[in-house]
Amino acid sequence: MVDYKSLGLVNTREMFKKAINGGYAIPAFNFNNMEQLQAIIKASSETKSPVILQVSKGARNYANQTLLRYMAQGAVEYAKELGCNHPEIALHLDHGDSFEVCKSCIDFGFSSVMIDGSALPYDENVALTRKVVEYAHQFDVTVEGELGVLAGVEDDVVAEESHYTKPEEVIDFVSKTGVDSLAISIGTSHGAYKFKPEQCTRDPKTGKLVPPPLAFDVLDAIMEKLPGFPIVLHGSSSVPQEYVDTINANGGKLPDAVGIPEEQLRKASKSAVCKINIDSDSRLAFTAAVRKVFNEKPAEFDPRKYCGPARDLMTELYEHKIKNVLGSENRLADLG
Repeated sequence: MVDYKSLGLVNTREMFKKAINGGYAIPAFNFNNMEQLQAIIKASSETKSPVILQVSKGARNYANQTLLRYMAQGAVEYAKELGCNHPEIALHLDHGDSFEVCKSCIDFGFSSVMIDGSALPYDENVALTRKVVEYAHQFDVTVEGELGVLAGVEDDVVAEESHYTKPEEVIDFVSKTGVDSLAISIGTSHGAYKFKPEQCTRDPKTGKLVPPPLAFDVLDAIMEKLPGFPIVLHGSSSVPQEYVDTINANGGKLPDAVGIPEEQLRKASKSAVCKINIDSDSRLAFTAAVRKVFNEKPAEFDPRKYCGPARDLMTELYEHKIKNVLGSENRLADLG
């Protein structure tokens, strides 16, 4: 059993409470490799932002759970090396799909886990989520549950259609499970193709797809039922067009990729939405930088020469999200 506090990590309880009261959201950035982690820590340290390092089940299998634990511990020390003397870093399991996976992560030093039973019948979701909460809370690990289903593809999470969260279920779910935060569905979705073309309109000037707005009426109804309770948005990448264009101009093929407009995420972050998940944007930034190097310098074979630019572009992306979208810059409890 590894105590996350011995690794210098924190859970999400206090950071969410501060975020709700302060009208901003905590960035939850997924990572799979060293360059992503370096970029996340550099951006969050330089902006003095709390941050959640997210690991999906697929990323855990890819990177190895033991290495991940030491990478998280190293991330804390790296933040201090960068001059952030009191970092607030949580290590979070994204879309845990079983009690066993959540327990394993808790035992290996994760400070927060998500149990995603949203595809199960309601009563089964409640029972599974409660089981994870009962285990996690013994070790002061925070738990995120989910009601509603997001469409799209992210690692092992696949859903053809989205189903909005039902506001009438949220009080019962939270009271029966004891979760610390709730992921909801209001129109976000996983992956770089968040909406089908028929769900969107096209800008007559550019020909680009314009996605439908998020269901803020559903969010408002949920907040009315659960005042002050931490709400989470998954699938909140904006799919920056400049990255898509760079990828396509350098041999890629991402037609009609579209994400969540940043102004809608800014609006959400000023509400009880205190955690916003971003994964696809960093994948796009990484891929754009690597493709550009390979296209312009086809003789290049040193990974540092293409992973380095990818890391730099991801750092820019993360800093932009922190400063200009989520509002979490200079929100550490201790800025010294």
